[in-house]
Amino acid sequence: MGFEALGSKLFLLGGCSGFLDFTDEAYSYDASSNCWAVAASLSNARCYLTCEVLDEKLYAIGGLVSNSSNHSWDTFDPLTNCWTFHIDPNIGSDIKDSVVLDGKIYVRCARHPDVTRRVFVVVYEPSSGTWQYADADMVSGWTGPAVVVDGTLYVLDKSLGTSLMMWHKDQVGKLSPWLTRPSCQLVAVGKSIFIVGINLSTVVVDVGDLGNEGQVMMGSSIPGLLSDFNVISCKCLSI
Repeated sequence: MGFEALGSKLFLLGGCSGFLDFTDEAYSYDASSNCWAVAASLSNARCYLTCEVLDEKLYAIGGLVSNSSNHSWDTFDPLTNCWTFHIDPNIGSDIKDSVVLDGKIYVRCARHPDVTRRVFVVVYEPSSGTWQYADADMVSGWTGPAVVVDGTLYVLDKSLGTSLMMWHKDQVGKLSPWLTRPSCQLVAVGKSIFIVGINLSTVVVDVGDLGNEGQVMMGSSIPGLLSDFNVISCKCLSI
C-alpha cells in the first residue's frame, strides 16, 4: 500500500496481496477527529507505489498498475476531491524510496531497462509536469531510507554498520548497533529524525544539535514492542 500525510489526514492508498487483487481503494484518517473514512478511489488499481505531497496535492507514483501503464502516476487535488492519471516512460515500476527536495519529487527506482544501471533516480519538475533522470551523484549518494530536514537530504547508510549521512557532505555519525533493528524507516519531526525499526524500536537524532562528524550517535531511544512489526512507512502529520 501507499501512505502519505496531507494536512491533518493520513491517506492509505491502493495495495495488493502479493501480485494479486490489485485495488484502487483509498482511505483517509483524520487525526483531528480520530476517524477513518473512505476517500476518492485512485484512477487505476495500483500497488508497490510511493506517495509524496507537493504544492498541497497528493502524488501516488509508480509501482504496478492494473489495466494500464506501470510508468505512471496519479495526482489528488483535495479541492476537487478527484484523482488525475498521468503517464511518463521515465517512471520505474520497482520503487525503493522517494523524497521532496527543493520543490521537486525525487524517486529512487530499481531495474532500469539498461541492465548496467541497477538503481536510478528520477526527478519530477512541477513547472513542466515531466520526469527526468537525476544525475549520477544523486544516485550514488542515496543508498538507503532517506528524509529531508531543512532542505538537507539525510540518508541511512547500512553498508558498514548503520550510519546517518548527509548528501553532498561527510558522514554525520554512526548509530549504536544496539539501538537500531533493520530494516528501518525514517521520518522527520522538526529537526529530529526518528529511525524506526522492527518491533517499532526507535532512535531519535536531533540533527540541529550534532556534534563532531564520525562520532557514534546514541541519541535517545524509545523502547519497541514485543511483536513482529515490520515497518514499511512512517509519516508525520500535524493537527
